[in-house]
Amino acid sequence: MIKGFRSQLLAGKTLYGTMLTLPSAAVAEILADAGFDWLFIDCEHGTIEIRDIQNILQAVGHRIACIVRIPECSEGTIKRVLDAGAQGIIVPQVNSASIAQEAVRCARYAPIGERGVGIGRAQGYGARFSDYVRDANDEVVVIVQAEHRDAVSSIEDIVAVPGLDCILLGPYDLSASFNRMGQIHDPEVVAAIDRVLQCCRGRQIPTGYFGVTAETVLEYKKRGCSLLVSGVDVTFLSNGSVRMYKNMTEKTN
Repeated sequence: MIKGFRSQLLAGKTLYGTMLTLPSAAVAEILADAGFDWLFIDCEHGTIEIRDIQNILQAVGHRIACIVRIPECSEGTIKRVLDAGAQGIIVPQVNSASIAQEAVRCARYAPIGERGVGIGRAQGYGARFSDYVRDANDEVVVIVQAEHRDAVSSIEDIVAVPGLDCILLGPYDLSASFNRMGQIHDPEVVAAIDRVLQCCRGRQIPTGYFGVTAETVLEYKKRGCSLLVSGVDVTFLSNGSVRMYKNMTEKTN
């Protein structure tokens, strides 16, 4: 883990990240070299498994914060991801305070939570067990996503859950829950996002935002979001290859 990442998040420092969906340590190294503050490792969609997570963490986890979006709020998955050495977890589709409470329970050691005690890469395979257990509650990040209209309706209860570090807005799933797929600027969707932002400001809970483009993300930086994630590894590859092909063919035709 990267020491101090959680304290920077809680202090409201702007942290720039990008999304990794390919099960590739090499791609993770390329993204880490680009200068981002953190990597959003996506295990909700795509084919990344726990063994891939450990390979990625072994490659870059010592120099960039790696936060894993798990497929669902599962105690077994949370334990395995954190024991592999992830900086923290992102839990999707958290639509109630009870799910947020379960995420905290599984990710925090006692007395804050009930995280199971095991030995893995995070604990130096036992060599740094005491140090890790001592520091984990201060360093591991617990983030939940508000990406459904039900989450918006319950946001006051969700942000009141102790041990929660950040609310990450998921604008595309949120728009879909209003039957406006992809219409992230629809007034009803924007109003829902505003409600989340206002509630988090009132409780001094950091907020995050995902956007396909930097321009979209920076718009929400102005509105107070500090945990920012823009771009996806596969779109970098797709856009770059298409652009190169067009450049080549336009100059030869």
